[in-house]
Amino acid sequence: MTANLCDEIGACRLCTARFAATATGHAPRPVVWFRPGARLLIAGQAPGLRVHEAGRPFADASGVRLRDWLGMTEAEFYDLGRVAVVPMAFCFPGYDAKGADLPPPALCARTWHGRVMAALPGLRLRVPVGGHAFAWHIGARGVTETVARWRDIMAAGAPLTIPLPHPSWRNTAWLGRHPWFEAELLPVLRAEVRRVMEGP
Repeated sequence: MTANLCDEIGACRLCTARFAATATGHAPRPVVWFRPGARLLIAGQAPGLRVHEAGRPFADASGVRLRDWLGMTEAEFYDLGRVAVVPMAFCFPGYDAKGADLPPPALCARTWHGRVMAALPGLRLRVPVGGHAFAWHIGARGVTETVARWRDIMAAGAPLTIPLPHPSWRNTAWLGRHPWFEAELLPVLRAEVRRVMEGP
C-alpha cells in the first residue's frame, strides 16, 4: 500500500502548468521520503531548488541547521526506517519574478497529505516546521506565537508535537531575538528525538 502511494506521489504531475509558469520554468519532481515504520515525522513546507536538484529532503544549508537542532546525524536523519520527511508540497514550487520562494501549492496537501498521514500509524513525535505545516498539523498560524507555545502544544496529546521555525538562514535574526528557543526548546527537542530514535 505505502509503496504504491510513494509511486503515485512520485509520478504526480498535477502542477506541471503551474511550475512551467514560474520564473524557474521547471517540471515537477516530487521528493518522497517516508515509509510506514517511521517514528519521527519532519513536516516541512516544500523543497527548495537544491533539494529539487538532489532529490533528497533538506539536502541544503537548512538541513544542516535542522539536523543540529534535532541533535541528529545525517545518517539518522535519512533513515527511512525511522524518519519520515513529509512537506506540505512534495515539489519545489519555484520562484516568483523577484526571486522569492513561492508558497507550497495547497493542491498538493489536499491531494496527498491525508493519505500519507494514514500510512504512518507508528509516529511518536511530529516536528512541524514553519507556518504552512503548523496550519495543517496543529491548526495554528503565526510562527513566533506558535513556537512560543511549544510547551502547551507538547502537552496537547499524541503524537507528541514540537513546532519549529524554518531553519533557513533568513530566520537567523529571529533566533537572535528569541534566545529561549535555543536555551529552552532545543534541549527538550533533542531529548525527545533521542527517546524516539533509540526506544523500542
